[in-house]
Amino acid sequence: MTAKRATLLASIAATIRDYRTPGLAQPTPKHVERWIDQFDAQVQLPLLGELDHVLKQTYFSRAAVRQFFEGLIGTKKLAGNEPCDYWRRSHFLSIQKNGRSQKEILQLFGEALKAKCGLDGASCGTDGGDFLYLDDVLFTGSRIGGDLSSWISTGAPAKATVQIVTIAAHRFGEWKCHERLKAEAASAGKKLTFQFWAALRIENRKAYRDSSEVLWPTSIPNDPAVTAYMAKEKKFPFDPRQPGGKLEHPVYSSENGRQLLERELLLAGMRIRSFSQNPKDILRPLGFSPFGLGFGSTIVTYRNCPNNSPLALWWGDPEAGDNHPFSKWYPLVPRKTYAQEIDPDVIDF
Repeated sequence: MTAKRATLLASIAATIRDYRTPGLAQPTPKHVERWIDQFDAQVQLPLLGELDHVLKQTYFSRAAVRQFFEGLIGTKKLAGNEPCDYWRRSHFLSIQKNGRSQKEILQLFGEALKAKCGLDGASCGTDGGDFLYLDDVLFTGSRIGGDLSSWISTGAPAKATVQIVTIAAHRFGEWKCHERLKAEAASAGKKLTFQFWAALRIENRKAYRDSSEVLWPTSIPNDPAVTAYMAKEKKFPFDPRQPGGKLEHPVYSSENGRQLLERELLLAGMRIRSFSQNPKDILRPLGFSPFGLGFGSTIVTYRNCPNNSPLALWWGDPEAGDNHPFSKWYPLVPRKTYAQEIDPDVIDF
């Protein structure tokens, strides 16, 4: 093993060291090597290099999330000149219908709030205070939109400001969610204002695809399986990204590194799809999505890896039986559940 390879294996393991802990064993260089060994030998080193860079930009450890929350608590633009008084008056919503993410994120936010202001979130909330909806990541916005739409029609007051706080957000999903919520409030005859906050916003709108920050290939690889797969996509044909666009965040180390990552994760995702006799349409190589090659998110948090990320990162189960499709791929960041999911944003995340 070369020194560079050993360094990259150790670096990736260190970046994701708190992934799903407690619960999973702490990732080691050997764990990362077992994953990368599933790719062709000639691409393994550069692929490790690009993934190492990307994860340093888009992996959120528990400590990083706690730090974001502590900073947000004191942000004047949100909480004004007397932040602790603002949070004392605020109402913390716990209305998530699917998954456990909101409860766990509320707990972490509560730890930060206790440390900064000595407040217990469960005891906060007075008439006229803002309403806070917290969650980990906004992808399509459908889960947040669904939760808040139900609340708007039932529990929301006639007039209020709703602060939607996530660790990261994808711009198209955020816009779509905002439009939905404004329409729901108008339909309910309520004057509600919605504001979004995130540590990182990822560009993924089609109109800005050349400067997108999700995995958005510039071309289709010369691979028969990929060509046949894309030929079936009639409603939303492939619309390539033009290389060289200016990104707001340095998610990728270079255009060449990005294209390598896009190509190899796409090909690996196609291979994974082939393990199932009748894969669902939403199971796309670059992540759950209703169209295209997949959502292409590179966001991973200490809690879980979203199914909106490339299949090659999370799909598989080393403990599955030899004849089970999950046994044919070793995941880098295995998801908590392999339950069948329909909505890309309604995940046990």
